[in-house]
Order: sequence, then C-alpha cells, then structure tokens
Amino acid sequence: MSERVVVDKLDLQGRLLWRYEGKMIARGDNWLTLEAFFDRQDMPFEGIVLKQGDRFVETYFSDRWYNIFEIYDCDDASLKGWYCNIGRPARFLPGRVEYVDLFLDLWITADGRQVVLDEDEFLAADLDEETRRSAQQALADLQRSFAPIKRSNNANDEDQ
Repeated sequence: MSERVVVDKLDLQGRLLWRYEGKMIARGDNWLTLEAFFDRQDMPFEGIVLKQGDRFVETYFSDRWYNIFEIYDCDDASLKGWYCNIGRPARFLPGRVEYVDLFLDLWITADGRQVVLDEDEFLAADLDEETRRSAQQALADLQRSFAPIKRSNNANDEDQ
C-alpha cells in the first residue's frame, strides 16, 4: 500500500497553508495513516529539535476533530513525541487528504508531558460556538487518551 498522498493543510477560509506529500501505510473506513518526512530546516521546538528528514507517521480521521503526528528522529529513529492538530475532520479525496486547521494544538513528549499550544490564536479566531465546542472537546479527548503515557513513565521512574 505505497500509494502517494498529498496533504493539504487549509485555513478557516479553505485557503492552502501548506502542502506536502506522503506515502499511505494503512487505511480504514474513517482514518488514513501515512508516512512523511519533515521538509523544513532544523528548528527548535518545545525542548527538542525538529530536523529535516525526521519521520512523521500521521493519522487523519474523517470522524474526529484532530489528527496525530508521531515524530521519530531521523538519526536514531527514537520517538520525539506526538504533535496533535485540532481541526475539522479530514476529507479524503482521491490521492489527497485535506484538513482545516483550528490553531489549537497539543504536543506530547515521549515521556508523556503535555503542552497545549496556540491557545491564544484559537481564542482570538472567529469561530462559531459549535466549532469552538467541538475543538475544545477534541483537545480534552486527546489529553485523556495520552494521559496513561505519563502515568506509565512515572511508574517506571518509581521502579528505578
């Protein structure tokens, strides 16, 4: 299943913000997972460095208000963490996936620490109440689903 997929990140008005290509590695009725590689210059980010060539395993959902990028280091393949974009449910089109970014993001480090990003942009955005509520619920769902990582790591720390 090595089908090429173009990813289009759109703004609230449907204008293209970023486009890149990945390779589909799995697909279900309401989700799609692809592999892509970071194509920007190295940049510091929340205590790590996102490096050109880092491997992203990205899962998009047509029935959830987020997508999840699992990020691996290009040099040693270690897990850096998960970057979760809050956005409208993805649309799957032939050879393409597109999603509307709603500013709000969640970063989860490999050891489970969570950081909510761009909350100020989200609060300032001109969103209807249903969209705002759906986005906030998506953030809460992600925070809950990633919470066991932190507990698991804390338990491992206590064992040592």
